[in-house]
Amino acid sequence: MADATNIEPLDRDEEAFLRALGRVMTLLPRLVDADMLEDQPISGTEYMVLVHLSEVPDNQMRMSELAKLCGLSLSGMTRVVNRLESQSLVVREKAPDDGRAWLARLTSAGWTQLKQAWPTNLASVRRHVFSRMDGCDIAAAAEALERIAPR
Repeated sequence: MADATNIEPLDRDEEAFLRALGRVMTLLPRLVDADMLEDQPISGTEYMVLVHLSEVPDNQMRMSELAKLCGLSLSGMTRVVNRLESQSLVVREKAPDDGRAWLARLTSAGWTQLKQAWPTNLASVRRHVFSRMDGCDIAAAAEALERIAPR
């Protein structure tokens, strides 16, 4: 870590960006969750778990990798997967190559729920994000955010 006495303070634009980013990181998941739970039996976080599982071979992934992709702790991911498992949307299985690791696998019911929830999620992110970004370079914004949080 750098010596704090030699670090330049943030300029006005940097400070404004950092504060706005913090508000988005806090508020956006709440807004999407509220929209999802109004119309669907799953939250925005649960929806993203289903999305990630739908995009990988065999629709399964190590719990630790899934947690990382979703920005959750392993215990947080376990709680989310437990909720999805109770709805038969996901099953948990021991990893065949590592008896200590667990895999989460999307079920056919999970696929069905994902397809049903997609319009609600799409409408939510369009309303809360993209409707407010007219005139912004979306590709440049995505690139900047990828630099902060690379995959």
